[in-house]
Amino acid sequence: MPSFKIDTSTALVFVATEPAPKVVNKQTGERAVDRETGAGLSTVGLLISDEGEGNLYQVTVPETGFPEGLAPGTPVKVIGLKARDWENEFNGQKRHGISFRAVAITPLGA
Repeated sequence: MPSFKIDTSTALVFVATEPAPKVVNKQTGERAVDRETGAGLSTVGLLISDEGEGNLYQVTVPETGFPEGLAPGTPVKVIGLKARDWENEFNGQKRHGISFRAVAITPLGA
């Protein structure tokens, strides 16, 4: 499925929840990895505010794409943010949504 770039150049972006390992299988604890690089993936909650509207997004980022100690409330810059729609079937029920992925997240002023 195609992905779409998201321009955050005019937005205020803050860390809402610190990075946590993205898990593929909750029963085994298997961590999600980037198919191209093999790097482990993490999920970071970001509050993105632009044009008078703020939204919370769960963004997947490679573990090499953010500094250690990234804490809630930290103002950040998001590099290479993309959105992709997804659809799957689980236990006979169709589910769909939008996933968000970034190349990197860096604290402002870093």
